[in-house]
Amino acid sequence: MHWRFLATPPRSGAENMALDEALLRRAASSGEAVLRIYAWSAPTLSLGRNQPAHGEYDLGALASGGIDVVRRLTGGRAVLHHREITYSVTAPLTLGATLRDAYLRINEILVGALRSLGANAEISGRAGAGERAPLPSLAPCFEEPTEGELVLAGRKLVGSAQYREEVALLQHGSILVDDDQTDVASLLTTPVAPPPRPATLRAALGRVPGSAEVNGAFLGALREREDPRVEELAIDESLERAAATARDRYVDPAWTWRR
Repeated sequence: MHWRFLATPPRSGAENMALDEALLRRAASSGEAVLRIYAWSAPTLSLGRNQPAHGEYDLGALASGGIDVVRRLTGGRAVLHHREITYSVTAPLTLGATLRDAYLRINEILVGALRSLGANAEISGRAGAGERAPLPSLAPCFEEPTEGELVLAGRKLVGSAQYREEVALLQHGSILVDDDQTDVASLLTTPVAPPPRPATLRAALGRVPGSAEVNGAFLGALREREDPRVEELAIDESLERAAATARDRYVDPAWTWRR
């Protein structure tokens, strides 16, 4: 499988989700896989595709905190995107025969990149979800690691979710630089106990890696583990047009608060 690498500057929640959806469509038609690294132009709470949310979040607290809200195409639970690195992989289903196969193959790339940065990440061997996404709930995504997730010293470092269509898949996730996830529980109309503190890159490295270093680590891991001929992807007019069309879904409150 031929891979492409794409690093994009910060975008809004709707723009980020729309570009990931456009890349999913591209994977279905081109047969290529893309690893994208990106950030967010404002703190954004992303909701899992089937997560209950309508009436469950304090809209005043979100507004006062300057926090946008978007619902992802993928499943899983709420993540606050702020001081973290977000990745997405879009690929034909031949990347993995099952969700689990593709999930573990992508995690091998992530492990390689994180270790090249100096973080001794590993894939959790805990018995748990593994075969399927966590059940939709109001518990924060980083509540605890399950089998197959990436951890540092047993604490969750990366939260990921995957969505599969007939011929292509989208997996994306959050790699924590600092801990903002303990704040997610306080944004609920009925607050719940914050999750245990997850692992962070700052704690592991004693510093915050720069964007050029991060991009180089992920590109290098992709070349080493998947495709030595990987090329960088340029966003052309066709991809921008597809993303602009997909954006309509993510700015629509009927999608964001559909359940």
